[in-house]
Amino acid sequence: MSAPTPPPVVPGMVSVVLVNYRGTDDTLVCARSLAEQDWPAERLEVIVVENHSGDGSAERLRAGLPDARVVEAGANLGFAGGCNLGVAHARGEYVAFLNNDARADTSWVSAAVAALEADREVACVASKVLDWDGKLVDFVDGSLTWYGMGYKREVEKPDSPAYDEPKDVLFGTGAAMFVRTEVFRAVGGFDERFFMFYEDVDLGWRLNMLGHRVRYVPGSLAFHKHHASMKKHGNFRESYLLERNALMSMVKNYDDETLARTLPAALALAVRRSFERGGVDTAQLDLQRSPGGDEVGTLDVPKSTMAGLMAVDGVLEHLPSLLETRRELQTRRRRGDRELFGLFRQAIEPAYGLPGYLATHDLLVDALGIEQHFRSRQRVLVVTGEPLAERMAGPAIRAWEIARALHRDHDVVLASTGGVMRSDAPFRLEHASGGKALRALTDWADVIVFQGFLIEAAPWLIDSAKILVADVYDPMHLEQLEQARDLGEDGRRRAVSDITQVLNTQLQRADYLLCASAKQRDFWLGQLAGQGRVNPLVYDADESLRSLIDVVPFGVEDAPPVQRRHAIRGAVDGIGPDDKVVLWGGGIYNWFDPLTLIRAIDVLRREHPDVRLFFLGLKHPNPGVPDMRIAWETRQLADSLGLTGTHVFFNEGWVPYDERADYLLDADVGVSTHFHHIETEFSFRTRILDYLWASLPIVATAGDTFEPIIRDNGLGRVVPPEDVDALAAALGEMLYDDEAAARARTAVGEFADTMRWARTLRPLVEFVRDARRAPDLAVVRSVTPPQRRRTDRPRPTVRQDLALARDYLRAGGVREVTRRATGRLRRVVGGAPPAE
Repeated sequence: MSAPTPPPVVPGMVSVVLVNYRGTDDTLVCARSLAEQDWPAERLEVIVVENHSGDGSAERLRAGLPDARVVEAGANLGFAGGCNLGVAHARGEYVAFLNNDARADTSWVSAAVAALEADREVACVASKVLDWDGKLVDFVDGSLTWYGMGYKREVEKPDSPAYDEPKDVLFGTGAAMFVRTEVFRAVGGFDERFFMFYEDVDLGWRLNMLGHRVRYVPGSLAFHKHHASMKKHGNFRESYLLERNALMSMVKNYDDETLARTLPAALALAVRRSFERGGVDTAQLDLQRSPGGDEVGTLDVPKSTMAGLMAVDGVLEHLPSLLETRRELQTRRRRGDRELFGLFRQAIEPAYGLPGYLATHDLLVDALGIEQHFRSRQRVLVVTGEPLAERMAGPAIRAWEIARALHRDHDVVLASTGGVMRSDAPFRLEHASGGKALRALTDWADVIVFQGFLIEAAPWLIDSAKILVADVYDPMHLEQLEQARDLGEDGRRRAVSDITQVLNTQLQRADYLLCASAKQRDFWLGQLAGQGRVNPLVYDADESLRSLIDVVPFGVEDAPPVQRRHAIRGAVDGIGPDDKVVLWGGGIYNWFDPLTLIRAIDVLRREHPDVRLFFLGLKHPNPGVPDMRIAWETRQLADSLGLTGTHVFFNEGWVPYDERADYLLDADVGVSTHFHHIETEFSFRTRILDYLWASLPIVATAGDTFEPIIRDNGLGRVVPPEDVDALAAALGEMLYDDEAAARARTAVGEFADTMRWARTLRPLVEFVRDARRAPDLAVVRSVTPPQRRRTDRPRPTVRQDLALARDYLRAGGVREVTRRATGRLRRVVGGAPPAE
């Protein structure tokens, strides 16, 4: 029968579809259980599709369910076709499917709808399903083998609180699930070629592939008699449908690479399984002859032996339409296979304990590299040169958040060459202070995400097959232009040259690079082009070059800040509970301009004596970072103006990372001021992310990455560099104009949502899930060795050596200083020119 024109959708309504085929008694019990839902009756529609039982079921259903709509199919359309017909008559915003031999818990509908309304990305809710008595598991998660067969790993296990955690899954069970009606119709509903079995697996797989999410919601609970419907069908028919439908799902849903790798083996195994189930010894078929020497004309085998052979033929019968569907789906694909493999759970599952079949399965998996292809869980090493302690600087914070994001799907170790002084991580922490420790960690890892000097400390990585991700969010060579001013002309030039060579080596060897902004990406693309990395192999693989370098900025913590105590107001002598607090978040470095800020506070306090400026940290938490000249000048200026301890306050140490909310939430405005130079052009002020986290209006100097962000999004005010009056006016407005400050706070809160770590780290998370060597590094390619210095270059002075040692401490800790000093000693003793 032709499908009717769907009726208009009624917002907030749920349409429950039941399919009946010679099971009217079960269907009546099932439908009546829906009357007990804690859901408004006027927003619940029950549709029963009578699948041509031929036993008078339609009349019994109408009589027993006067409030339900009974739709006669006119033929047995199978579960898939029956459900689709029901949806064609549905008026609900959400359509629910419930097996006719199941019953719904009272919160089945309300819990599912709550999950759908909470997140638009969720298109389907997979209900928790227990046996009829509510003791054993029927469905709590779906698994999928590499050869397309869905299975339930936990089936018939006792129910447990471990199964009460919501999560994303590959598919829900058709026994009890919900889908947004518009999405169900848009993706084509259940595939009616399947008739029954795996149509729910195929739908969930398809939804995930097209960019939607399937969410397991344990509060949406149903109870199932477990395969009562299959008592009407023989084992042969069930085996045939399972084998055929698994193969059809593969043809439709795998991408080209996965399908090419798996389909030949899957076809062979479908036949081998059937022969094993039938007990046929194929070795005895080689030379079966009659006494007269003629080949035997007939062979008696169990009927079940033919299921696999007929399933393969069934796929061939549908192949033209399957390929048409495949072309349409692959064009609309939004998530790659590698991104979905984690939802398969344990894809390398043979499923059938048949000795001959198991041996063949293992042989094919090994010979075709199937397990390696499906392994989406990586061993990831994240390396930082900063100490991992309660008080952490930006690089350590960033490494910590990267490790935390990747830990959800992978085995992660976060290593520091600068020391580890905490043990509260959900992932493994390691102090890689020596060559052996670092070598063991890099040997263990599949993917290595690093900052700073790792390749210099682990040169074996250059020619290794490891996948390296270089985090170049901090253009260190631009910092050195300012930071190395005190080293003298030659020392400054050498410092910039050394750091530039370190970065060039990273650019040559990295399979993937991270930067902090679009402007930084343009900068690094130029340097990558200079190193030969912008080449036809990379371009042909991805014309956007996003697979080579992408923007992964610092993020805002996902959870909102919580203040456990006042850390500034009423806690710092000279700052009262009602004073207006301007917060300088972070340290004071030579490329910042706190001097103009102090002068602006001096101007502002004459009209507003309650203004207070609090510097969050003077001393960097890494002891290897030298004291900055500008920090001393800042203290001197505040003292000379008589502001220290009255209007300007300095936190001598560094605030523990987990306590910074106590300080941020005591402030009224966050400030960031800097001089105008090249470091400013390409910097990404990580302290501003904390201002976003705490919904603080921001006052900042123009010229850096955040200028257009603050200005265009109304996050506060942007002022010219070194303009005392403009800065004082902007601070005054954000502190004392309540309406302007309120607008800025609202805008900051809204913009912060776009900068959550879960969002900013998404390109890295997606890369690691499908981590591969860069196309131009997958072939043999050597990294250019560091250039030699000229032998007549002036030797560094003791003062320059000490300054460089401080720089090396900052970048890589004691280990880096020791390595550099040892290398220099060897070059001097051996008479070789010092390396660049």
